[in-house]
Amino acid sequence: MNLYLRMIYLLIASFFKPRLSIDHPQNTLSLRVLPNDIDINRHMNNGRFFTICDLSRVDMFIRTGLAKTMLRENWMPVVAEQTMVYKRPLNLFQSYDLEMEITGWDEKTFHMTHTFICKSKASKGRILAQGTSKGCVLSKQGVIPPAEVIEKVQARLAGRQA
Repeated sequence: MNLYLRMIYLLIASFFKPRLSIDHPQNTLSLRVLPNDIDINRHMNNGRFFTICDLSRVDMFIRTGLAKTMLRENWMPVVAEQTMVYKRPLNLFQSYDLEMEITGWDEKTFHMTHTFICKSKASKGRILAQGTSKGCVLSKQGVIPPAEVIEKVQARLAGRQA
């Protein structure tokens, strides 16, 4: 089952959150494990962690201005690599924060970390899972270097603010 309701909520809520800098964005989503997130072991499915990371990236795209730039330029974001280390389960209706940060980039990909943090009183602040991902932005001509992506977003935002 896809995350349609969460995505719609996120798309609306992201427009009302503070803007993020494109050169080193960090964001946090506060979420809860829902019945469609769990597997037969009654905890959040390992694949759902990756899907929730997608939501965090969408929030970042909107809040940095990257989403508008990608739409205008006909660019597409793509995850090239993703890993996750699971430390503790996320159980049904448990609340958690997902912190995402772009930690750097190379000539082709942005490097990100995704940290799932417990919000319950007994284990507040405990890391439940932590992952990394590499993502790139594609055009019809191929991969756009992250430095060029950042420059384009900054130029578009500067033009709008001037």
